[in-house]
Amino acid sequence: MAKKMTAAQLEEKLYQICEIGTFDPLTWVRTIFPWGEKGTLLEHETGPDKWQVDVLEALRDGSLHAKRSTRIAVASGHGIGKTALTAWVILWFMSCRPHPGMRVTANTMNQLSVVTWRELAKWHKLMANKHWFEWTATKFYHKAHAETWFAPAVPWSENNSEAFAGLHENHVLVLFDEASGISDVIWEVVEGAMTTPGAFWLCFGNPTKNTGRFRECFSGGRFADRWKTMHVDSREAKKTNKEELKEWEDTYGEDSDFFRVRVRGVFPRQGAMQFISGEMVREAVKRKVEVPRGAPKIMGVDVARYGDDESVIARRHGRRLEPLMTFRELDTMQLAAEVGKMINTYRPDITFVDDVGVGAGVVDRLLQLGYNVIGVNGGTSPEASNKAVYTNKRAEMWGRMRDWLASGEIPADVELMSQLVGPEYEYSNKMQIMLEKKESMKKRGLDSPDRADALALTFAFEVIPVKDDELYWEPDPVPAY
Repeated sequence: MAKKMTAAQLEEKLYQICEIGTFDPLTWVRTIFPWGEKGTLLEHETGPDKWQVDVLEALRDGSLHAKRSTRIAVASGHGIGKTALTAWVILWFMSCRPHPGMRVTANTMNQLSVVTWRELAKWHKLMANKHWFEWTATKFYHKAHAETWFAPAVPWSENNSEAFAGLHENHVLVLFDEASGISDVIWEVVEGAMTTPGAFWLCFGNPTKNTGRFRECFSGGRFADRWKTMHVDSREAKKTNKEELKEWEDTYGEDSDFFRVRVRGVFPRQGAMQFISGEMVREAVKRKVEVPRGAPKIMGVDVARYGDDESVIARRHGRRLEPLMTFRELDTMQLAAEVGKMINTYRPDITFVDDVGVGAGVVDRLLQLGYNVIGVNGGTSPEASNKAVYTNKRAEMWGRMRDWLASGEIPADVELMSQLVGPEYEYSNKMQIMLEKKESMKKRGLDSPDRADALALTFAFEVIPVKDDELYWEPDPVPAY
């Protein structure tokens, strides 16, 4: 039986591993984590995937050329394990490079904090030298040198680009997660840090846009000569759900933009896949509109299906959206009562309610009480005039909402704004617009767009407002709950 090492011997061994790992991240990753060790989370794991090995070897090659910077850009499909690799690289650099200058960011705050940074916490707990470091929600640091030896999670902002400047330490690492969504301004600022000899810049992401700095790193781009690039097909990664990938292939086609981006890891032909731009949403928040007399008053109700989601009531009066009403953990009867109260108060011309799943119960109850509501199923066909444009009713409603946003006014609701820009889209083989599903958005780390869907429901059908001289009917009283 091998003699158990003392604490001092263990520390010496860890220092030796990190000394070797300084110029060999692949060996470090294979050694520092308990691959195949019984009773650990890696009990049934054998080590990095092939594509991860390729990236770690590229880092090793860069480590041997200390007089120049190393830039690696990886465009990939979904589910390949890029977040795990991101965590390994951060932990490697922190363990093997003293007092580094580091910046870690992602396309959204949600991606950075909920996905990237939590993955770092998971792998920190697994590595043999975990006791050297401390993880917090915004900073990962060396316990003995907290002020000079750390990796910060830095949300990017075009108005705070200086947060990415001033990286002039001996060891520099910048890491972008979901790099397609990071502003060109941030890329330009980071360029200054790459003047440090031996600096590293890694960018991972799904290739959702065929414009922008991430795209320019690859073949045919302005900066392609500065970057080592890779494309990773989800079908070739060992951790992906092969059945789901085959379902996508059958649904969208292997050469569709949806499949190219989400599976093959290559850039789309159609351009940016974001359905509603951030600029359009920001302008709608700043805009102040006058609502003419007689403009229709419409309510949309999105019904929550899961515990983390919200039920939302949207009230739109012509070109203006009123502040949203949100509810959590209400059953169908309770939500129907809340909707009924708002109908009595707001007196809309019509109320559209999402009647998919549990929403049908809300619609049935409101109709039973005598309210003027219409159930809307987003999976049904669009109106005849739009069948050549949209694949289904939900895409049609979002398309009408996007057109309305060009001249409409919305409240400064941060969650609504984020949800409006969240969904991506694809073209079917008939060139109809296909809006991204909620389930797919959640897999990308985004919230379910309940607030945006509630607004979209107000565009389910054209509404002719009630004339001033028409009496508004009084529904049956809503019972108390």
